[in-house]
Amino acid sequence: MRPICTFTVVPSLPAELGCLRELAYNLRWSWDHETINLFRRLDRSLWEESNHNPVLMLGTIRQSQLQAAAADRGFLAHLERACEGHKRYLGQTTWYDRCVTEQPGRRCIAYFSAEFAIAECIPVYSGGLGILAGDHLKSASDLGLPMVGVGLLYQEGYFKQYLSSDGWQQESYPINDLYNMPLQLRRDEDGHPLIIAVEFPGRQVKAQVWQADVGRVPLFLLDTNISENSREDQDITDELYGGDLEMRIKQEIILGIGGIRMLEAIGLCPTVCHMNEGHSAFLAIERICMMMEKHGLTFAQAREAASAGNVFTTHTPVPAGIDIFAPHLIDRYFGHYYERLGISRQEFLALGRHNPYDEGEGFNMAILALRLANYANGVSRLHGQVARNMWQSLWPGVPEDEIPIDHITNGVHVASWVSRDLAELYDRYLGPSWRDDPADQTVWEGVKDIPDGELWRTHERRRERLVAVARRKLVKQLEHRGAPPTEIAQAIEVLDPKALTIGFARRFASYKRATLLFHDPNRLAKIVNNPERPVQLLFAGKAHPRDAAGKELIRQIVHMARREEFRQRIVFLEDYDMNLARYLLQGVDVWLNNPRRPREASGTSGMKATANGAINLSILDGWWDEAYAPEIGWAIGRGEVYDDHGFQDAVESRALYDLLEKEAVPLFYDQGTGGLPRKWIARMKASMAAICPNYNTNRMVQQYVEEAYSPATERTHRLAKDDMSGAKALAAWKEHLRQHWCQIQVIRVEDSSPAELKVGDSLRVQAEIALGELKPADVRVEFYHGRIDRQGQIIHGRAIPMTQAELNGNGSYTFSGIVPCERSGQYGFAIRVLPRHPDLSNAFEMHLIHWV
Repeated sequence: MRPICTFTVVPSLPAELGCLRELAYNLRWSWDHETINLFRRLDRSLWEESNHNPVLMLGTIRQSQLQAAAADRGFLAHLERACEGHKRYLGQTTWYDRCVTEQPGRRCIAYFSAEFAIAECIPVYSGGLGILAGDHLKSASDLGLPMVGVGLLYQEGYFKQYLSSDGWQQESYPINDLYNMPLQLRRDEDGHPLIIAVEFPGRQVKAQVWQADVGRVPLFLLDTNISENSREDQDITDELYGGDLEMRIKQEIILGIGGIRMLEAIGLCPTVCHMNEGHSAFLAIERICMMMEKHGLTFAQAREAASAGNVFTTHTPVPAGIDIFAPHLIDRYFGHYYERLGISRQEFLALGRHNPYDEGEGFNMAILALRLANYANGVSRLHGQVARNMWQSLWPGVPEDEIPIDHITNGVHVASWVSRDLAELYDRYLGPSWRDDPADQTVWEGVKDIPDGELWRTHERRRERLVAVARRKLVKQLEHRGAPPTEIAQAIEVLDPKALTIGFARRFASYKRATLLFHDPNRLAKIVNNPERPVQLLFAGKAHPRDAAGKELIRQIVHMARREEFRQRIVFLEDYDMNLARYLLQGVDVWLNNPRRPREASGTSGMKATANGAINLSILDGWWDEAYAPEIGWAIGRGEVYDDHGFQDAVESRALYDLLEKEAVPLFYDQGTGGLPRKWIARMKASMAAICPNYNTNRMVQQYVEEAYSPATERTHRLAKDDMSGAKALAAWKEHLRQHWCQIQVIRVEDSSPAELKVGDSLRVQAEIALGELKPADVRVEFYHGRIDRQGQIIHGRAIPMTQAELNGNGSYTFSGIVPCERSGQYGFAIRVLPRHPDLSNAFEMHLIHWV
């Protein structure tokens, strides 16, 4: 029976508890232990049953309990502390207020992502990308950035995982009850739900807007599951990463184009749009359209104005991980844009193609983002190198080191992931600055002042809690599968709360090699079953529903865990989510990560584990490649890359066993006076002090502000002032440059130095260059010099500008410069000409380069 009317029921709180509602609807509670403890104090069991959802909890708790809390002086005092802390947080002066000088009325940074992991009670995330996006917003709030988040609100979210009796992953898709989550419908001036519309073939698809407050940062989530849409269109926001490519393009249109229209409907005009992966890249097209229509610009002019404020972060180290749409899908969903933009079909498709003239090539969302972004970056130093190599063909003639893709290494929001026990220890010995300014190196030097005994006992309590949780979850898993009573009884006694505990939890993709540790089961059995030095392993993670290879890895681990020699030592925990992640990260001794280098773009779980006292044991990939030092953890191998994967697995599994047998296990069990493993504790402290201040999202977001957001904001304002005169002039200058670039000719190059030079000498060079219709101010002439390799190529080249000396009688110009000789060896130089204009984001933006 369909209702003729719907209405919303909200919790009825006694006046004394009114602030509870404000606390519940602002997700700052998810990283504030004081507020979490308050909700837990109200009803501990209901807090767990609600999956840590304070809105659902307040809506289902008995009224008598609320009345009792309203009369409880201790609870009211606790509530007052939490409310005062919340108000103080929202009202205090922030890093952004102090350090960033921009015109206040013109600031807005919109952060777009297909998934956000803020808290487990809003399950619209699958893994690392969402975790990173959630932590980004939390740090943006802490730092006071004028940021908003934009995403999709999935009715079913990502799947819940359970295993069959054979260990094969199964999926269920429970419906999210949006009205019982820390979300509120955004409403228009008349009080009706705010609705935006996006053109689809033959129809409009509409979406309503939900808002989640993440501290100071509003997160807007679009939802197409409304009666104004057809049943098919209501399903667009059903599943995260569900359906086929056509469903994916629909979702990405709603995210990118719908997201921009939603911000405009709210009255926000973002100066900067940050695309977290390419899923939202269609926003760049919509921004161009809006610029054209609002300001009467041509496509070329609007492209300059809009792209100036776009930032793109790629997380993908392989082409297979990128959405590529067939041309017929682009025609179907964007055919009406060709005329609206005033460009041809081929010109539109060229925005997302390597080769604009290849009619068979698909439309690549990462290429679209790269072509229409002012700034692009990878998510670790190594991933920046991988990304530059991966996309080098988009910049013909540009050396790989100079491809304009930077790197900003990921981090974690420390306060969200540190256990309550350890947070209290940090408060006592580091002071409040570890929360307020976690990027301050001097703060974390205080770790050395924590007494070894206190740190170790705190860590042991977390390990004991992890073992207790693992046993309870394992029993429930077995009961759900219909396991025999004897197996369930054995589950109650698995694991040892005193044993060295290794954690491995992440997405189950083949390249992450979850089963590398099982390459030699007999050797592993000897390691884990040593009666004097036992070792145990906890695994968790989901495979994508269509990834049979990933599911097979899970099945293999489950079967291995059932073998008699591993039954007490190895456990696979189902349905990995943020809650289970915290128990694992806060309780293990060693965090294991062994992907195939260089397939891990960054990874962040090891950073969270470190903040809780775990030590990393990992392949030198992603963030660990730049963070590793012998005194803070262990590296498997030395960064080798193998063509033969079978050989690689054999070599690196042996290296892993060696590290466990000869390094980690002996160090853990080397316990001296007081039963303390002091050398292990020293490594814990060294790891915390080195990693926590450098691999946190406060440092990361500050870096985005300094290297991406502020430059993009300044460039956007510069191009937009005086009725877009800067954008118009830049577009005209680019067109002039493209028309006359072919006229550049190098007439002669002279150097007056001998063939053999000494360290400290200089090589003096002159170049006579004809520019045709161009002027010296339009170009930058540079030396490009460096060491010569065995193939006669310049490697690790460095560019030095040449200066204009004079205008010659034939209309050419003489440029001159000096190459310093800083080290011995064989060197070479080349000369190149690049475009130069104060409003270019980088010298390679126009894909024009003339090598001599």
